[in-house]
Amino acid sequence: MIDLYTWSTPNGRKVSIMLEEVGLPYTVHPIDIGKKEQFAPAFLEISPNNKIPAIVDRDNGLALFESGAILMYLAEKAGKLWPRDGEAHWRTIEWLMWQMGGVGPMLGQVHHFVRFNKGKAPYAEERYLDEALRLYGVLDRRLAAVEFVAGDYSIADIAIWPWISRFEWQTVDLNRFPNVLRWYRAIAGRPAVQTGYHVPVPQPAIPLP
Repeated sequence: MIDLYTWSTPNGRKVSIMLEEVGLPYTVHPIDIGKKEQFAPAFLEISPNNKIPAIVDRDNGLALFESGAILMYLAEKAGKLWPRDGEAHWRTIEWLMWQMGGVGPMLGQVHHFVRFNKGKAPYAEERYLDEALRLYGVLDRRLAAVEFVAGDYSIADIAIWPWISRFEWQTVDLNRFPNVLRWYRAIAGRPAVQTGYHVPVPQPAIPLP
């Protein structure tokens, strides 16, 4: 049994989608970041960086924070969605790190400046939106050559997709990126994604262009 501490954000959805995909049993513990519950002492014992998501594996007592590390741990535990050998193993890590180092931080800044604070910092709006569009272009070119980012569906897709699901927040027209659009719709149709998207708080339907 996995204890999942999470909220309805792209990083949180990575882990709930992963747990649904691999079929590991889990219990959800909502951490309402709007109420600053991530700063509670009990949660800080699990996640020292006071960020969601975090997990505790009851099988061995291991607590983990950082969504990328959690995806790798769950993939290894379940033996699914992360090839263990050869190029596919490293391609998966490569694109997972691309999400962690680029897509998440940069699209998060678009949310901050373009969606929530529009007009307050025109330079920042332009800078981060330009970088978001560049990253969408990188993804689109990659997906012109492969069905999923590392070849087969993997933790790399699970890491990237929840951030793309906020394309409306980013003022990005997915029709400009036809390969991303094809990939996005295919993943949105997966039953595990449709369930994991609504953890821990049910949301409106998954956005579809």
